[in-house]
Amino acid sequence: MDRKAIGNGMTVSAQLSLDDFALLASQGVGLVINNRPDGEAIGQLTAADGKDAADRAGLAYRHIPVRLATLRPEEVDQFADAIDTAPGPVHAHCASGHRSALLWALSQIRRGRMSRQDASRWAQQHQVDLAAAFAWLDRQPT
Repeated sequence: MDRKAIGNGMTVSAQLSLDDFALLASQGVGLVINNRPDGEAIGQLTAADGKDAADRAGLAYRHIPVRLATLRPEEVDQFADAIDTAPGPVHAHCASGHRSALLWALSQIRRGRMSRQDASRWAQQHQVDLAAAFAWLDRQPT
């Protein structure tokens, strides 16, 4: 697992394996968020298997499956709520880590914790393309 720190104790990665949950727990993570819909790819870890692995490792677990093409404000808010109520540092995963990083940035912007200008600097520093995220924000009602 290649964990990427993105801010405020938050890390992201590509798809986890069953062994990664114990490793995350040993590194002090309190919550794992799975942003992949089940069945997105052949052989991916299912949400149920992820929940079982998290339970065995003593981690909280949330399955917030999203597809960026159909992202809804409620999904971003669920992600933000999960982070806000987490029992410790949070690790989110998806296919590559990019979707989870975008969700984090969107959640920070929507909660007023980061301006778009700050998000642009963050994106440049972390090599994350926020063009689609900004376009999504522009389509949201004010």
